Amino acid sequence: MAGSRIGEYFAVTNFGESHGPAIGCVIDGCPPGMELSAEDIQKQLDRRRPGQSRHVTQRKESDTVEILSGLYKGVTTGTPIALLIRNEDQRSKDYSAIENVFRPAHADYTYYRKFGIRDPRGGGRSSARLTAPTVAAGAVARKWLEKNLGIQIRACLTNLGGIPLAIKDWSAVDENPFFTADPQKVPELEAFMDALRKSGDSAGSEVYAEALGAPAGLGDPIYRRLDACLAYAFMGLNAVKGVSIGDGFDVIGARGTENADQMNTRWENDFGSNHAGGILGGISNGQPITARIAIKPTPSVRTELDSMTVDGENVRVSTKGRHDPCVGIRAAPIIEALFALVLMDQVLAQRGQCGRIG
Repeated sequence: MAGSRIGEYFAVTNFGESHGPAIGCVIDGCPPGMELSAEDIQKQLDRRRPGQSRHVTQRKESDTVEILSGLYKGVTTGTPIALLIRNEDQRSKDYSAIENVFRPAHADYTYYRKFGIRDPRGGGRSSARLTAPTVAAGAVARKWLEKNLGIQIRACLTNLGGIPLAIKDWSAVDENPFFTADPQKVPELEAFMDALRKSGDSAGSEVYAEALGAPAGLGDPIYRRLDACLAYAFMGLNAVKGVSIGDGFDVIGARGTENADQMNTRWENDFGSNHAGGILGGISNGQPITARIAIKPTPSVRTELDSMTVDGENVRVSTKGRHDPCVGIRAAPIIEALFALVLMDQVLAQRGQCGRIG
């Protein structure tokens, strides 16, 4: 399917289903000559891996990656890199009761209307399980970006169920199960999630992401604007319902004199502020590239909701199984991966068109 591919120059094709034998991706366009190992990819997959705390899905997957092609003696050859992740803990019987029932707010109904058939086991192709290959591909992209351009990409949870989280300590993000840079709030988040699970409900969230060290000049006018490509990628992540770049929706109440990022050669990076989020006219300006991503509550809830069957019968549905009560808790590594994939694609496009980067 065309929708299973992202990127033009660093192109990633994602394949598999939640309850199939394996998931994975093929990367086409990775530059040759970069040292790459399974460990480089695994450390990012381990950050996203399910079952690491009581606050996320308890599906037990090692997410062990296998590199099937594209390397010789541990170095990329420029040919397609195939990555495979085997599914190890499927419980398809959990979904037998909803084989002919549409779960509210899930992709069940739309997949059926589009294809005339659907895989009900864990959502099949629409499952967040398919974000693992995205993280694997992103690990390859971010290694090249870090090694060759010094670009650093990071993300953290900034709101969980209406609880605002400050960005205080980036070093704490990988030291707690919520990927928050506000570690003092962790006890409050744990209490909130414990109560949420007991209630059988779910919650929405927000993730902040930024890329540091990206050169000016990435992005193209009109249809391949850098901000448009980032929004496209982030909106491709399960449950994402909104993306803002820089000040985002806060610009609605701003004045031009407040929102303008004034320039002066005496200032660091020539700019006095970064309301634009590092992108002007769809092209990076050398400042940090920033985005905020809104993620809806997981639609899998134990509370009965109104829905219908394939035959049009009205029913009440309670979704059982192993689900993330808040998708945003594990979203930071995935958003970082998508960020890396977009920047990698734009870097290769810039080098091909202009013969230089930055």
